[in-house]
Amino acid sequence: MGEDVDADGAVESSAPVWAVFGDLMAGLLGAFVLILLFALASQLELVTRLQDEIRQHQLEQQRRAELERALAVPLAAGRVTIDHGRIDINGAVLFAFNSAELQPEGRALLKTLAAPIKTYLKARDEILMVSGFTDDRQVRGGNHQFADNWELSAQRSLTVTRALVEDGVPSSDIFAAAFGSEQPVADNADADGRSKNRRVEMAPTPRPSRAGTPRPAASAPHG
Repeated sequence: MGEDVDADGAVESSAPVWAVFGDLMAGLLGAFVLILLFALASQLELVTRLQDEIRQHQLEQQRRAELERALAVPLAAGRVTIDHGRIDINGAVLFAFNSAELQPEGRALLKTLAAPIKTYLKARDEILMVSGFTDDRQVRGGNHQFADNWELSAQRSLTVTRALVEDGVPSSDIFAAAFGSEQPVADNADADGRSKNRRVEMAPTPRPSRAGTPRPAASAPHG
């Protein structure tokens, strides 16, 4: 009889151990499920991000291809280049040194660019940023027309902008920007590098929101 009591007591004392063990396993299983869900969510987010990046890359490639098709003739003639969606024109083609007056060759080139640029911008509902750049040499002291490279690059970009507007690009689809000697693409230590830095770039960009906000005066190159 005493042995039976002892056995019952042993059974009763071992019961809480199994209960604790069961609770522990349930907790571990719950933690595992949470970790698995977190891992799956992270993987899904990564896949979504990669898909977005691939889509953006494909859209950018399509944009470049359309721009190259639009400018096939001047590109084939070597008169302009396209780099990362920007249309580059060497400054020597457009302007004489320290001048913002278009040379005949540069004026003729802009005439050939206006129509395809206008068509491209209309098809994609984008606007064109015309940017002027100079090398790092200061404007000559005898040239009183421009105070510094900022002013020279600004006037050059405005000259190109107005020429394109005269040739048919809507003034609402184009604006001018100036960078002076900032953002060089080559070393200014030699003549070849300085020549590459004296340039005008034209970059199609997304059109700003039209939610009732008037365009700044800089977008209208009349004057």
